[in-house]
Amino acid sequence: MQTVLFHDTVFGPIHSRRLGTSLGINLLPDDGKICSFDCLYCEAGFNAQGTGTTGFPSREKVKADLETKLTAMKQAGDNLDVITFSGNGEPTIHPDFEGIIDDTIALRDKYYPNVKISVLTNSTRLVSPGVIRALNKVDNNILKLDSAIPDTMVALDRPNNPLFTVDKAIKGIAQFGKKAIVQTMFCRGEHGDKTIDNTTEREVKALIDAYRHISPGQIMIYSIDRKTPAEHLSKVSRDELENIAERITTETGIPVSVA
Repeated sequence: MQTVLFHDTVFGPIHSRRLGTSLGINLLPDDGKICSFDCLYCEAGFNAQGTGTTGFPSREKVKADLETKLTAMKQAGDNLDVITFSGNGEPTIHPDFEGIIDDTIALRDKYYPNVKISVLTNSTRLVSPGVIRALNKVDNNILKLDSAIPDTMVALDRPNNPLFTVDKAIKGIAQFGKKAIVQTMFCRGEHGDKTIDNTTEREVKALIDAYRHISPGQIMIYSIDRKTPAEHLSKVSRDELENIAERITTETGIPVSVA
């Protein structure tokens, strides 16, 4: 089974296709995966690998590790564009997520005041008041919406909670308005007995309708860049992504970036 896990709470910096030079923060175990989705394309592998043994890092550990790293980078004169919460699953699951965001903002302001703070979230926790407050504090509130068609979302993202729906995702994202950055992964292929393709006319039209309803400040679209745990998925070409992006902007007026 494919597992590409981050084994540190603070990792990098690495180059992000979408965000630039990024220092990552993993709020999940460093030897397992915890996520409310089980996406076919997740680079960390499927949830079946298990949650590991180390549990969530404490708020105090996250703060200490981040300050140690930022101090070393500042002393070395290293460039940094963004601090990004991603890691081995869904970061907003962490019970001290809001407090950790507050600590991160304070450390950013102390060491790299011009750096952005980004959170990559799958949009499943947008009913939690603490999560909502925290996401409203960060610079880049990046929220997943891979499909606006229920069957495709279930097949591609595989939510753990059967009560989670596309409508709930769209409603949750829409509450942020222009503060939201919607992120969509485009891919196609097969898994088990299901054929998946969120680039079809029906899929793109449904996404455009959802984007229009949400009215975010920005949309990010991208495709597979590394090996995926579901072996029969294929990458959508840059040219095709550019065509989809142009259509989205033409029909919604919302800026779209392609990575």
